[in-house]
Amino acid sequence: MYSETKKPVILAVDDDPVILSAILSILSLDYNVVPFPAGDLALKYLESKDADLILLDKEMPGLSGFEMLGKLLKNKTTCKIPVIFLTGSIDADSEAKAFEMGAVDYILKTASGESIKKDTLITRVRVQLELKAHRERLESLVKERTLSLNSALEKLQKREENIFSLLAKVTDIRDSDTGLHIERSTKYTAVIANYLHEHPKEGYVITDTQRGDIIKASKLHDLGKIAIPDHILLKAGKLTPEEFIIMKTHTLYGEQLMADLIDGDSGDDLMITAKDIIKYHHEKWNGNGYPIGLKGTEIPLSARIAAIADVYDALTSHRCYKEAFSHEKSVEIISEDSGKHFDPYLIEVFKLNSDAYKAISQNPKYMN
Repeated sequence: MYSETKKPVILAVDDDPVILSAILSILSLDYNVVPFPAGDLALKYLESKDADLILLDKEMPGLSGFEMLGKLLKNKTTCKIPVIFLTGSIDADSEAKAFEMGAVDYILKTASGESIKKDTLITRVRVQLELKAHRERLESLVKERTLSLNSALEKLQKREENIFSLLAKVTDIRDSDTGLHIERSTKYTAVIANYLHEHPKEGYVITDTQRGDIIKASKLHDLGKIAIPDHILLKAGKLTPEEFIIMKTHTLYGEQLMADLIDGDSGDDLMITAKDIIKYHHEKWNGNGYPIGLKGTEIPLSARIAAIADVYDALTSHRCYKEAFSHEKSVEIISEDSGKHFDPYLIEVFKLNSDAYKAISQNPKYMN
């Protein structure tokens, strides 16, 4: 039996007072039956109060039963109330229409209210209320489970971010210049990634999740430098050709570190994005980059974005072997490499957002 602390509320809508009286007689012992002689009055009641079930006549002056059901379904607070048609119309088309619109049952009556079968009405009302209670319980369980899963997902995402930040700090320990470079490069990467997400273009469409992954993963682009010997990584002057060959291996060392971290979990998109950026951010659009000489769109989009951020920061930063270029000069140098080093469309995006790059580069928080 359906049971609640309070009696379930049933609206009985019928223009025949004899029918309403019969419904009250049959159901009022177990339910709070609220009778209405017209649909508009019932709808007015529902503007401020709730109901657990509605018994609805099909043919009534003013609003018909179908018209009232249509209004109920359009209202987000009443669309879930089960509706049983209680009608004297023996009409197969009307019965089919009622079910198609969303009614849960269709009970026949005759002109006399006494002809309503007591047991039939009680049973069908009870069944629909039990189904409603069961459905609401399932919805509550789904909501609780969803909240629990969302909480677990947030914890996992926070853990991933913490791992990435820790790995970035490990890189920073090896090279004091790297820390601010990581912070700025991540901000520069975000500028382009955000633009691509907000301005979809064929071949450059990224979802919100992909946008977030690219930004978070970009901070690890130099992870492999922790494997480069100090005499090369910390050298004050320009690297010799032999030393530069060793320096270039940081992309492969970083890739291997990420592969060990992923440990075969090919379904982790964030880790895959990080590995792509780490390995390929020194590849060039014309195929003359390293470590394997990918060309054009063979280079993952994430790495193409990170490459612009990495080079811009290198150009605008002071190093012991070079002075910092101005923002304007850096934009000019990068723009001249469009189609050679960099993806031409991404350079268009870079130039459109160059003021944002300038603001980041001049922010005291991120300055050397």
